[in-house]
Amino acid sequence: MEYKQALELAWDELSGVAGEKNFSVRFSADIYDVNLTNRTILSSSANTPAKEYLGIIILHYLIKKIELKVLPEPSGEWVDFRALEGGEGYYPAFKKRTIDVILKKYGDMPDRLLESARRFGGKPASIGDTGIIMDIFEKVPMLITFWKGDEEFAPEANISFDKGISGIFCTEDIVVMTEVVAHSL
Repeated sequence: MEYKQALELAWDELSGVAGEKNFSVRFSADIYDVNLTNRTILSSSANTPAKEYLGIIILHYLIKKIELKVLPEPSGEWVDFRALEGGEGYYPAFKKRTIDVILKKYGDMPDRLLESARRFGGKPASIGDTGIIMDIFEKVPMLITFWKGDEEFAPEANISFDKGISGIFCTEDIVVMTEVVAHSL
C-alpha cells in the first residue's frame, strides 16, 4: 500500500472516532498540529507539513489514543523488537533501517549519541556503555543501548520498547517510527 492510500485510510479512520477537529501531538521534540477538517498535519516548530510516512504514524497514534481514552502508563519492562508480532522475521530489515544507522553514525563516539538524543528529550539510562531513553510520543518510550567496541569486538547497539507498545502500534508503524528517530539523531 502506498503512503498516500494509507494516509487517506488513517484520515478516514480518525474521522470515524474523533469528536474534535483539531489536535496537538508530540512526536520526539516537535509538536504537530493535526487539523481533521483540512486533513493537514503541520510541525509547530517549522510550520511545515509532516512527511506522509510520519503523518500516518501520528494519525495511528491519535486514533489509538482516542479509542483507548487514556493510554496505558509505560510498564518499565523493555522488549526487543524480535519479541513483537512478526518482529523475528522483520528483524533484518529493522536492524538495517535503524540500529545500523545509529552504529554507522556513532560507532566510534557513543558519547555523541547521548548528546544528540538530549536535543530530542533523551535521558541517560544505566544500561550498556551508553543507554538512552527517549519518549517518542506521550507514553511511548524507546530505549537505545550502545556498547563500545574494542580490538576484539565491533561496537553494538540495540533498540528496545516498552512492552505496552504493541497495544498502541502495529509492528510496521514501530519500524517507521524508529527509523525516523534513528535518522534524526
